[in-house]
Amino acid sequence: MSNIIYIGYEFKVSPLQPGTEILIAELGYGGFESFVETEHGVTAYIQKKAWNKNILDDIQILDSDEFQITFQFNDIEQINWNQEWEKNFSPIIVDNACTVRAPFHEKSNTKYDIIIEPKMSFGTGHHETTHMMIQHILQNDFKDKSVLDMGCGTGVLAILVEMRGAKSIDAVDYDNWCYLNSIENVERNNCKHITVIEGDASVLINKKYDIIIANINRNILLQDIKTYASCLSENGLLFLSGFYKEDIPIIESECVSNNIELQSLEKRNNWVALKLKK
Repeated sequence: MSNIIYIGYEFKVSPLQPGTEILIAELGYGGFESFVETEHGVTAYIQKKAWNKNILDDIQILDSDEFQITFQFNDIEQINWNQEWEKNFSPIIVDNACTVRAPFHEKSNTKYDIIIEPKMSFGTGHHETTHMMIQHILQNDFKDKSVLDMGCGTGVLAILVEMRGAKSIDAVDYDNWCYLNSIENVERNNCKHITVIEGDASVLINKKYDIIIANINRNILLQDIKTYASCLSENGLLFLSGFYKEDIPIIESECVSNNIELQSLEKRNNWVALKLKK
């Protein structure tokens, strides 16, 4: 890792919350790999080889009238990521039933205790989208189901799905770091039914699932919903998140055109997570 050059963006955000949380989530989907919250906002890191001058073009909150956000950026080398995370990562508890924690935290007393090595992958449960997807998983029956976790990030959702009784789970992410981190976290939580796959929706050809989970940004969802529909068993469930409540109509329209109907939703701040059925 010491030879990898990163670019660090220092963002100042007002109002600080929920602006910082929304910004972190959007940057995570946009390719940024690690975040350190500061007194005035957040510092976000991305590998220089993954950077381009238009990297912030799809970060919607930067165009919002509700927040004032300024930033500066520069090259950074030799970040001790684990040290940074240990200073800033705290356990979360969802609905008093599921804890997501790091190896250096004490074991929890909740029914589901998930250990995630908090490196640079997105999906620790701190962001609204992951939190709501955990809620959906806790509220629905996964026993003996075949499940796809698309855009798995750290693998946290796939891990919980196995704990909830799924018989087989594919965890897919196109990002190599997420792929490797998911493998590590799957092993750390002693999961036996998860297959981690590096790739995008093209790896889903000829696959069938009872349930599909996709916590990805809006544009990728709109592009891939047709593929999800073709992979979903009759009466199968589709859980989607990674977008704002204002995006529900366009997401729902694409689902309806593929014979998938909205059942219910969770909402946290301006983020939503939908439950749909084929």
